Amino acid sequence: MTHALHLSTTLIALALLFDVVLGDPRWFLPHPARMIGAAISWGEDLLRTGDGQQDLRRGTVLTAAVVALSAGVAWAIIGICDRIDPGLGALLALAIAWTTLAARGLDSAAREVQDALVRDDEPAARRAMPALVGRDPGSLDHDAMIRATVESVAENASDGVIAPLLFLFVAGPVGAIAYKAINTLDSMVGHRDERYIYFGRCAARLDDLANWVPARVTALCIIGASEAWARRGAIAYSVWRRDAGKHESPNAGHPEAAMAGGLGIQLGGAAVYGGEKIQRAVLGEVECPVTVDAIAGARTIFKIATLIAFVGIAVIRAAIV
Repeated sequence: MTHALHLSTTLIALALLFDVVLGDPRWFLPHPARMIGAAISWGEDLLRTGDGQQDLRRGTVLTAAVVALSAGVAWAIIGICDRIDPGLGALLALAIAWTTLAARGLDSAAREVQDALVRDDEPAARRAMPALVGRDPGSLDHDAMIRATVESVAENASDGVIAPLLFLFVAGPVGAIAYKAINTLDSMVGHRDERYIYFGRCAARLDDLANWVPARVTALCIIGASEAWARRGAIAYSVWRRDAGKHESPNAGHPEAAMAGGLGIQLGGAAVYGGEKIQRAVLGEVECPVTVDAIAGARTIFKIATLIAFVGIAVIRAAIV
Protein backbone atom coordinates (compact mmCIF):
# COMPACT_ATOMS: atom_id res chain seq x y z
CA MET A 1 0.00 0.00 0.00
CA THR A 2 1.28 3.47 -0.85
CA HIS A 3 2.64 5.58 2.00
CA ALA A 4 0.39 8.38 0.76
CA LEU A 5 -2.71 6.70 2.20
CA HIS A 6 -1.23 4.55 4.95
CA LEU A 7 1.48 5.45 7.43
CA SER A 8 2.64 2.95 10.02
CA THR A 9 2.17 3.72 13.70
CA THR A 10 5.95 3.92 14.05
CA LEU A 11 6.24 6.59 11.35
CA ILE A 12 3.35 8.57 12.85
CA ALA A 13 5.08 8.37 16.24
CA LEU A 14 8.26 9.70 14.63
CA ALA A 15 6.37 12.56 13.00
CA LEU A 16 4.86 13.52 16.36
CA LEU A 17 8.21 13.16 18.11
CA PHE A 18 9.94 15.37 15.54
CA ASP A 19 7.24 18.01 15.98
CA VAL A 20 7.41 17.92 19.78
CA VAL A 21 11.21 18.12 19.86
CA LEU A 22 12.00 20.25 16.80
CA GLY A 23 8.80 22.11 15.97
CA ASP A 24 7.58 22.94 12.49
CA PRO A 25 10.12 22.07 9.76
CA ARG A 26 10.14 25.51 8.15
CA TRP A 27 13.09 24.44 6.01
CA PHE A 28 10.82 21.94 4.23
CA LEU A 29 10.40 23.24 0.69
CA PRO A 30 7.83 23.60 -0.63
CA HIS A 31 6.17 23.71 2.81
CA PRO A 32 2.58 22.39 2.47
CA ALA A 33 1.01 24.94 4.82
CA ARG A 34 2.63 27.88 3.01
CA MET A 35 1.63 26.48 -0.38
CA ILE A 36 -1.97 25.97 0.76
CA GLY A 37 -2.13 29.49 2.18
CA ALA A 38 -0.72 30.96 -1.04
CA ALA A 39 -3.26 29.01 -3.13
CA ILE A 40 -6.13 30.30 -0.99
CA SER A 41 -4.95 33.92 -1.26
CA TRP A 42 -4.53 33.62 -5.01
CA GLY A 43 -7.93 31.98 -5.38
CA GLU A 44 -9.63 34.64 -3.30
CA ASP A 45 -8.10 37.42 -5.40
CA LEU A 46 -9.28 35.66 -8.54
CA LEU A 47 -12.77 34.58 -7.46
CA ARG A 48 -14.24 36.83 -4.77
CA THR A 49 -16.54 39.50 -6.24
CA GLY A 50 -18.49 40.98 -3.34
CA ASP A 51 -21.77 39.69 -4.78
CA GLY A 52 -23.39 37.28 -2.30
CA GLN A 53 -24.78 34.67 -4.71
CA GLN A 54 -21.67 34.60 -6.87
CA ASP A 55 -19.38 34.46 -3.86
CA LEU A 56 -21.28 31.53 -2.39
CA ARG A 57 -20.71 29.54 -5.59
CA ARG A 58 -17.16 30.73 -6.12
CA GLY A 59 -16.19 30.12 -2.51
CA THR A 60 -17.45 26.56 -2.85
CA VAL A 61 -15.34 26.13 -5.99
CA LEU A 62 -12.27 27.48 -4.20
CA THR A 63 -12.81 25.21 -1.21
CA ALA A 64 -13.21 22.09 -3.35
CA ALA A 65 -10.25 23.00 -5.56
CA VAL A 66 -7.83 23.72 -2.69
CA VAL A 67 -8.71 20.54 -0.79
CA ALA A 68 -8.59 18.34 -3.91
CA LEU A 69 -5.36 19.90 -5.17
CA SER A 70 -3.64 19.63 -1.79
CA ALA A 71 -4.57 15.98 -1.38
CA GLY A 72 -3.85 15.17 -5.03
CA VAL A 73 -0.38 16.70 -5.02
CA ALA A 74 0.57 14.87 -1.81
CA TRP A 75 -0.75 11.58 -3.20
CA ALA A 76 1.09 12.00 -6.51
CA ILE A 77 4.44 13.05 -5.06
CA ILE A 78 4.53 10.33 -2.42
CA GLY A 79 3.31 7.77 -4.98
CA ILE A 80 6.10 8.69 -7.40
CA CYS A 81 8.68 8.41 -4.62
CA ASP A 82 7.24 5.04 -3.59
CA ARG A 83 7.72 3.75 -7.13
CA ILE A 84 11.32 4.96 -7.19
CA ASP A 85 12.05 3.43 -3.80
CA PRO A 86 9.67 2.55 -0.91
CA GLY A 87 12.18 3.96 1.58
CA LEU A 88 12.15 7.30 -0.22
CA GLY A 89 8.36 7.29 -0.22
CA ALA A 90 8.29 6.57 3.50
CA LEU A 91 10.76 9.37 4.17
CA LEU A 92 8.76 11.92 2.20
CA ALA A 93 5.49 10.76 3.77
CA LEU A 94 7.07 11.17 7.21
CA ALA A 95 8.22 14.70 6.36
CA ILE A 96 4.77 15.70 5.09
CA ALA A 97 3.10 14.17 8.15
CA TRP A 98 5.46 16.18 10.35
CA THR A 99 4.33 19.45 8.74
CA THR A 100 0.68 18.77 9.61
CA LEU A 101 1.30 18.72 13.39
CA ALA A 102 1.70 21.78 15.60
CA ALA A 103 2.26 20.57 19.17
CA ARG A 104 5.50 22.43 19.83
CA GLY A 105 4.31 25.58 18.08
CA LEU A 106 1.14 25.72 20.21
CA ASP A 107 2.98 25.03 23.45
CA SER A 108 5.70 27.59 22.65
CA ALA A 109 3.15 30.31 21.83
CA ALA A 110 1.29 29.66 25.11
CA ARG A 111 4.56 29.59 27.05
CA GLU A 112 5.56 32.96 25.60
CA VAL A 113 2.38 34.55 26.97
CA GLN A 114 2.84 32.73 30.28
CA ASP A 115 6.44 33.87 30.70
CA ALA A 116 5.54 37.49 29.90
CA LEU A 117 2.73 37.48 32.47
CA VAL A 118 4.98 35.92 35.09
CA ARG A 119 7.33 38.90 34.53
CA ASP A 120 4.34 41.26 34.80
CA ASP A 121 5.13 42.39 31.26
CA GLU A 122 1.62 42.76 29.88
CA PRO A 123 2.70 44.60 26.70
CA ALA A 124 4.93 41.64 25.79
CA ALA A 125 2.07 39.25 26.53
CA ARG A 126 -0.23 41.24 24.23
CA ARG A 127 2.39 41.18 21.48
CA ALA A 128 2.47 37.39 21.80
CA MET A 129 -1.33 36.95 21.73
CA PRO A 130 -1.89 37.14 17.92
CA ALA A 131 -0.04 33.84 17.53
CA LEU A 132 -2.83 32.25 19.56
CA VAL A 133 -6.09 34.16 19.13
CA GLY A 134 -7.91 36.31 16.62
CA ARG A 135 -9.37 38.80 19.10
CA ASP A 136 -7.96 42.29 19.66
CA PRO A 137 -4.97 42.03 22.08
CA GLY A 138 -5.41 45.62 23.19
CA SER A 139 -8.86 44.77 24.60
CA LEU A 140 -7.49 42.05 26.88
CA ASP A 141 -6.64 42.68 30.51
CA HIS A 142 -4.46 40.35 32.59
CA ASP A 143 -7.18 37.79 33.35
CA ALA A 144 -8.60 37.94 29.83
CA MET A 145 -5.20 37.12 28.35
CA ILE A 146 -4.98 34.07 30.59
CA ARG A 147 -8.45 32.87 29.60
CA ALA A 148 -7.82 33.52 25.91
CA THR A 149 -4.57 31.55 26.05
CA VAL A 150 -6.22 28.61 27.82
CA GLU A 151 -9.07 28.63 25.29
CA SER A 152 -6.58 28.61 22.42
CA VAL A 153 -4.61 25.73 23.91
CA ALA A 154 -7.82 23.73 24.30
CA GLU A 155 -9.22 24.44 20.83
CA ASN A 156 -5.91 24.07 19.02
CA ALA A 157 -5.18 20.83 20.85
CA SER A 158 -7.85 19.53 18.50
CA ASP A 159 -7.21 21.58 15.35
CA GLY A 160 -3.42 21.52 15.49
CA VAL A 161 -2.57 18.12 16.92
CA ILE A 162 -5.26 15.54 17.69
CA ALA A 163 -7.30 16.07 14.50
CA PRO A 164 -4.22 15.73 12.24
CA LEU A 165 -3.21 12.63 14.21
CA LEU A 166 -6.63 11.09 13.60
CA PHE A 167 -6.43 11.80 9.89
CA LEU A 168 -2.87 10.44 9.73
CA PHE A 169 -4.01 7.16 11.28
CA VAL A 170 -7.13 6.89 9.12
CA ALA A 171 -5.94 8.16 5.72
CA GLY A 172 -2.19 8.78 5.92
CA PRO A 173 -0.46 12.00 4.85
CA VAL A 174 -3.05 12.62 2.13
CA GLY A 175 -5.82 12.65 4.73
CA ALA A 176 -3.84 14.90 7.05
CA ILE A 177 -2.98 17.33 4.24
CA ALA A 178 -6.63 17.44 3.16
CA TYR A 179 -7.58 18.26 6.75
CA LYS A 180 -4.85 20.91 6.89
CA ALA A 181 -6.27 22.50 3.74
CA ILE A 182 -9.78 22.53 5.23
CA ASN A 183 -8.54 24.04 8.48
CA THR A 184 -6.48 26.68 6.68
CA LEU A 185 -9.42 27.61 4.46
CA ASP A 186 -11.56 28.11 7.54
CA SER A 187 -8.94 30.26 9.27
CA MET A 188 -8.45 32.45 6.20
CA VAL A 189 -11.92 32.80 4.69
CA GLY A 190 -14.37 30.97 6.97
CA HIS A 191 -15.48 34.09 8.85
CA ARG A 192 -18.92 35.54 9.43
CA ASP A 193 -18.02 39.14 8.68
CA GLU A 194 -19.29 41.09 5.68
CA ARG A 195 -16.28 40.13 3.55
CA TYR A 196 -16.57 36.37 3.95
CA ILE A 197 -20.13 35.60 5.05
CA TYR A 198 -20.89 34.09 1.63
CA PHE A 199 -17.47 33.44 0.12
CA GLY A 200 -16.27 31.47 3.13
CA ARG A 201 -19.48 29.67 4.02
CA CYS A 202 -18.56 26.36 2.37
CA ALA A 203 -15.12 26.42 3.98
CA ALA A 204 -16.63 27.03 7.41
CA ARG A 205 -19.22 24.26 7.05
CA LEU A 206 -16.64 21.79 5.77
CA ASP A 207 -14.38 22.64 8.70
CA ASP A 208 -17.27 22.02 11.10
CA LEU A 209 -17.79 18.60 9.53
CA ALA A 210 -14.09 17.68 9.50
CA ASN A 211 -13.70 18.61 13.18
CA TRP A 212 -16.88 17.00 14.52
CA VAL A 213 -15.20 13.77 15.62
CA PRO A 214 -11.75 15.21 16.51
CA ALA A 215 -13.24 17.87 18.81
CA ARG A 216 -15.10 15.27 20.83
CA VAL A 217 -12.14 12.91 20.91
CA THR A 218 -10.03 15.83 22.14
CA ALA A 219 -12.54 16.58 24.89
CA LEU A 220 -12.35 12.96 26.07
CA CYS A 221 -8.55 13.08 26.01
CA ILE A 222 -8.57 16.34 28.01
CA ILE A 223 -10.88 14.68 30.52
CA GLY A 224 -8.48 11.76 30.82
CA ALA A 225 -5.53 14.13 31.13
CA SER A 226 -7.36 16.13 33.82
CA GLU A 227 -7.80 12.95 35.81
CA ALA A 228 -4.16 11.98 35.41
CA TRP A 229 -2.94 15.49 36.25
CA ALA A 230 -5.18 16.56 39.14
CA ARG A 231 -7.84 13.87 39.66
CA ARG A 232 -10.39 16.19 38.07
CA GLY A 233 -11.62 13.90 35.33
CA ALA A 234 -15.15 13.57 36.74
CA ILE A 235 -15.51 17.35 37.07
CA ALA A 236 -14.13 17.92 33.57
CA TYR A 237 -16.58 15.35 32.21
CA SER A 238 -19.51 16.99 34.01
CA VAL A 239 -18.66 20.47 32.73
CA TRP A 240 -18.13 19.10 29.21
CA ARG A 241 -21.53 17.43 29.15
CA ARG A 242 -23.25 20.48 30.58
CA ASP A 243 -21.54 23.37 28.78
CA ALA A 244 -20.06 22.22 25.46
CA GLY A 245 -23.31 22.78 23.59
CA LYS A 246 -23.54 26.39 24.78
CA HIS A 247 -20.68 27.46 22.52
CA GLU A 248 -21.62 29.07 19.19
CA SER A 249 -19.26 26.67 17.42
CA PRO A 250 -20.47 23.08 17.05
CA ASN A 251 -16.96 21.88 17.91
CA ALA A 252 -14.82 24.41 19.82
CA GLY A 253 -16.98 24.19 22.93
CA HIS A 254 -16.08 20.56 23.51
CA PRO A 255 -12.34 20.87 24.25
CA GLU A 256 -12.84 24.30 25.85
CA ALA A 257 -15.54 23.09 28.26
CA ALA A 258 -13.50 20.03 29.19
CA MET A 259 -10.45 22.24 29.82
CA ALA A 260 -12.49 24.66 31.93
CA GLY A 261 -13.64 21.77 34.09
CA GLY A 262 -10.15 20.32 34.31
CA LEU A 263 -8.72 23.61 35.55
CA GLY A 264 -11.66 24.75 37.66
CA ILE A 265 -12.01 28.12 35.93
CA GLN A 266 -14.52 29.86 33.69
CA LEU A 267 -13.84 30.39 30.00
CA GLY A 268 -15.79 32.32 27.40
CA GLY A 269 -17.66 35.53 28.10
CA ALA A 270 -17.14 38.87 26.37
CA ALA A 271 -14.45 39.24 23.70
CA VAL A 272 -13.58 41.88 21.10
CA TYR A 273 -13.04 40.88 17.46
CA GLY A 274 -12.28 43.54 14.88
CA GLY A 275 -13.41 46.28 17.24
CA GLU A 276 -16.78 44.62 17.87
CA LYS A 277 -17.63 43.30 21.33
CA ILE A 278 -19.17 39.84 21.24
CA GLN A 279 -20.78 38.10 24.21
CA ARG A 280 -19.93 34.40 24.16
CA ALA A 281 -21.28 31.60 26.32
CA VAL A 282 -19.63 31.04 29.68
CA LEU A 283 -18.09 27.59 30.15
CA GLY A 284 -17.21 26.08 33.51
CA GLU A 285 -17.46 27.35 37.08
CA VAL A 286 -15.27 29.61 39.20
CA GLU A 287 -13.59 27.24 41.62
CA CYS A 288 -10.35 29.19 41.93
CA PRO A 289 -8.95 32.59 40.90
CA VAL A 290 -7.63 32.96 37.37
CA THR A 291 -3.83 33.04 37.61
CA VAL A 292 -0.92 32.41 35.27
CA ASP A 293 -0.84 28.89 36.71
CA ALA A 294 -3.93 28.18 34.59
CA ILE A 295 -1.81 28.50 31.44
CA ALA A 296 0.80 26.13 32.87
CA GLY A 297 -1.98 23.70 33.80
CA ALA A 298 -3.54 23.91 30.33
CA ARG A 299 -0.16 23.21 28.73
CA THR A 300 0.33 20.17 30.94
CA ILE A 301 -3.16 18.85 30.25
CA PHE A 302 -2.60 19.41 26.53
CA LYS A 303 0.62 17.37 26.54
CA ILE A 304 -0.95 14.49 28.47
CA ALA A 305 -4.04 14.61 26.23
CA THR A 306 -1.84 14.36 23.14
CA LEU A 307 -0.15 11.26 24.54
CA ILE A 308 -3.52 9.74 25.43
CA ALA A 309 -4.81 10.45 21.92
CA PHE A 310 -1.82 8.88 20.20
CA VAL A 311 -1.80 5.76 22.36
CA GLY A 312 -5.56 5.37 22.22
CA ILE A 313 -5.81 5.70 18.44
CA ALA A 314 -2.82 3.38 17.95
CA VAL A 315 -4.39 0.72 20.18
CA ILE A 316 -7.72 0.96 18.33
CA ARG A 317 -5.94 0.67 14.98
CA ALA A 318 -4.00 -2.40 16.18
CA ALA A 319 -7.21 -4.01 17.44
CA ILE A 320 -9.04 -3.38 14.17
CA VAL A 321 -6.19 -4.45 11.90
